[in-house]
Amino acid sequence: MKRRDFLKKAGVAAAASATFSPLMFANAQAGTYSFSMVTSWPTALDTIFGGATNTAKFLGEITDGDVEVEVFPAGAQVGGLEVYDAVSSGAFEMGHTASYYYIGKDPAQAFFTALPFGLNAQQQNAWLESGGGQALWNELNAVDNLIAFAAGNTGVQMGGWFNKEINSVDDLQGLTMRIPGLGGQVMSRAGANVQVIAGGEIYLALERGAIDATEWVGPYDDEILGFNKVAQYYYAPGWHEPGPTLGTYVNLDVYNDLPADIQNAIQTASKAANLQMLADYDAKNGAALQRIMDAGGVELRTFPTEVLSALEGFANELYEESAASSEMFGKIWPEWTTFRDNIRDFHRISEKAYLDYSIPASS
Repeated sequence: MKRRDFLKKAGVAAAASATFSPLMFANAQAGTYSFSMVTSWPTALDTIFGGATNTAKFLGEITDGDVEVEVFPAGAQVGGLEVYDAVSSGAFEMGHTASYYYIGKDPAQAFFTALPFGLNAQQQNAWLESGGGQALWNELNAVDNLIAFAAGNTGVQMGGWFNKEINSVDDLQGLTMRIPGLGGQVMSRAGANVQVIAGGEIYLALERGAIDATEWVGPYDDEILGFNKVAQYYYAPGWHEPGPTLGTYVNLDVYNDLPADIQNAIQTASKAANLQMLADYDAKNGAALQRIMDAGGVELRTFPTEVLSALEGFANELYEESAASSEMFGKIWPEWTTFRDNIRDFHRISEKAYLDYSIPASS
């Protein structure tokens, strides 16, 4: 089914829902479940697309082949930003995407990928797995007939590629930048013109001057996408995505019809994919950054403290407004901030103290 067929299939989803149970029963009788997973990622980005393919692979292994998942890259069935609706409607059983692409539905979606100046990967995993985050995610997704589980994390990202220097907040005025989620809204408040473009479309937009800057993930993916060939300045840190979670999404009607062991297998496979992606990025990014710098033509920069402080101020304003306008954001925000503050207090005297010593500032 191509993208043009998605609306047709989604339009009959309500009528088709009556067939889910018989189909699932037939699959159960045969001992095999066959699902389709649509994703937001091009195959060229093997590590982030790997969050989907690894979930499918691990799920098959855990169930001794009783669950088979066919994984589709962005654009093969639906657009990269249409995954949520495609799985919600029942057009596809599963998806792999980032929740913050869908803040137009509810700004609370951002919590389950990343909030600017928020949790890093270790902290994000702790919140979802042991800090009450998963239950809140379930509540948010149930409204749209979905359930999701963490199935990938990139770690702290880079701040992005720019074709002009960023020395002050004024340099953000009028800048056209691809940056999704609440990070995009923060940049908009700083005066930037924000665009949301799927990963496979960014290079051409940057090359043709349709955008002046972009963020994506980090050196490994950015090298694959060739951003170092069309942008001069590479900035750190990724204040907008300090520990972004990607998720395995399952249509809730489908999920609820599954036996408990298959439900548990989906969760376990997602956890394994979550661990694998973070490990892969941590292992690959350093060498990729060295290759980018060795190739020449790129200047590595750090955002000035003045710029980061201003952006954090805009972010806090946005969170206050979102808590007032969204019931779910307002519910999650105080719980999330309490967790954030507590884990930061501990990490200040443990993780940070060790890293400050073991990775001293370069001379």
